[in-house]
Amino acid sequence: MIPQWISNLVLVSPLQLQGTVILLFQPAEEAGNGAKRMIGDGALDDVEAIFAVHVSHEHPTGVIGSRPGALLAGCGFFRAVISGKKGRAGSPHHSVDPILAASAAVISLQGIVSRETNPLDSQVVSVTTMDGGNNLDMIPETVVLGGTFRAYSSTGFYKLLQRIEEVIVEQASVFRCSATVDFFEKESTIYPPTVNDDHMYEHVRKVATDLLGPANFRVVPPMMGAEDFSFYTQVVPAAFYYIGVRNETLGSIHTGHSPYFMIDEDVLPIGAATHATIAERYLIER
Repeated sequence: MIPQWISNLVLVSPLQLQGTVILLFQPAEEAGNGAKRMIGDGALDDVEAIFAVHVSHEHPTGVIGSRPGALLAGCGFFRAVISGKKGRAGSPHHSVDPILAASAAVISLQGIVSRETNPLDSQVVSVTTMDGGNNLDMIPETVVLGGTFRAYSSTGFYKLLQRIEEVIVEQASVFRCSATVDFFEKESTIYPPTVNDDHMYEHVRKVATDLLGPANFRVVPPMMGAEDFSFYTQVVPAAFYYIGVRNETLGSIHTGHSPYFMIDEDVLPIGAATHATIAERYLIER
């Protein structure tokens, strides 16, 4: 998830022949699922298409980039608690060791991607934390581990979720432990994949090419980052595209997660013109 400047351009179908354009700015995008809440508040009522522009430090200022289909991955997080029986480390036979169970679970989780998914379907399962306490002489009663998982298709994403829980729970049982897995669904931390509609992508490509020239449009590779614009793409045809802000002379070279992040402000009129033209041409051509 990338907290850079972004606006979403929405097109709706009112009674007027010319149509109406609405601008949505993106609240609570970073781990807040703002788009999901906007949908709940009626932001997409009567909407027929939606477009988003997002700055990118990977492309020179003013260059537009996008791709048809999956552009950004679905993203989820998990936290597992593996419970055993506390005991002295010198007498392990009197305990039920959750450290051993957690270690086996971490290794087994790596087999989900390496042995259960198509190598051409990019997926990630990463365990990023494990906590069993700090007593060097005791086998703990519980171990907490957690991490993230990513996939480009909704089917693959929810299959990962299912298998992560199965692997942790079943692997814990092998070592006489029990386990629970939380995917923070109540906290709305699950983001589906961001998937561009083929027709909406093609519309963006044509507009950008006509407006800025063929040299200033690029088909970009998919990324494992996530974006709450994905919730909009599940409801209406959508296209998400990048506009470059990279200018080494100005120092506009850092990612949105860097404390040194800045943009080349020369991109602002280019982005505004592109976004406005996408709306104008859509209303004319539809």
